[in-house]
Amino acid sequence: MSKPKLSIVYYLNALPLSWGFLHGAERDLFDLDFSPPSRCADLLAQGDVDVGLIPAIEYQRIDGLKVIPNLSVASKQTVKSVLLLSKLPAEQIRTVAADSSSRTSVCLLQILLRARFKANPQIESHGPDLKVMLARNDAALIIGDAALKAEAGTLFCYDLAAEWRALTGKPFVFAFWGVRKSVTLPDTDAFYRSFAYGRAHSEEIVEEQTRQLQLPSEVIRTYINHHIDYSLDEENLAGLWRFFELAREFKLIELVRDLEFTR
Repeated sequence: MSKPKLSIVYYLNALPLSWGFLHGAERDLFDLDFSPPSRCADLLAQGDVDVGLIPAIEYQRIDGLKVIPNLSVASKQTVKSVLLLSKLPAEQIRTVAADSSSRTSVCLLQILLRARFKANPQIESHGPDLKVMLARNDAALIIGDAALKAEAGTLFCYDLAAEWRALTGKPFVFAFWGVRKSVTLPDTDAFYRSFAYGRAHSEEIVEEQTRQLQLPSEVIRTYINHHIDYSLDEENLAGLWRFFELAREFKLIELVRDLEFTR
């Protein structure tokens, strides 16, 4: 009998959720795929994987999904890895190059620019090369590990989770586990065990990612322990619901469906 297929985002912020599937007792439960967030969502939509860590906005765009409850990639205050870097103040931005690997961050950016900064620039999709992005645009949206390594220098730097908090007073949920409704998971609790394993072995993550990203270990440690929140608690759900409402208001999605959980 074939294993269910699980798409994992191999960004630092997602590793505590996935560490048990990579290194713990849960590592043989799924066939693993490694993709950036946008590709992860596409694979789930096409039925090529059964479960994926999807950008939050994609729940409203992909039919037939459920959500693993109580787990997410969120930020209560500042996230440090979803940044708008700009040559101009946000109110004056006319063009933005946006990292093509995340759709939630692009939607969040569109909402913030219009609702918070009263700007409506042209946004084009682009690979995460800050120098190239800024060569032809006023600003760049950069996410994930590339954002952690980005050097803002004299650029204006906007942390999108912090700007969302300033606009709404709520935390922001970037991603969660989406499951196709047609799939019966053999063991939903495996997702909690994988995360518990990641938490218990967080120093292994710090050690590996310090080498891989060439960043100080304390930067890695602080990021996964303080800037990223892995719950999907009531406060995070309220922030997620507000995001969906504003996305509909700004016509970034057609409708808002209730979240349907696996149990």
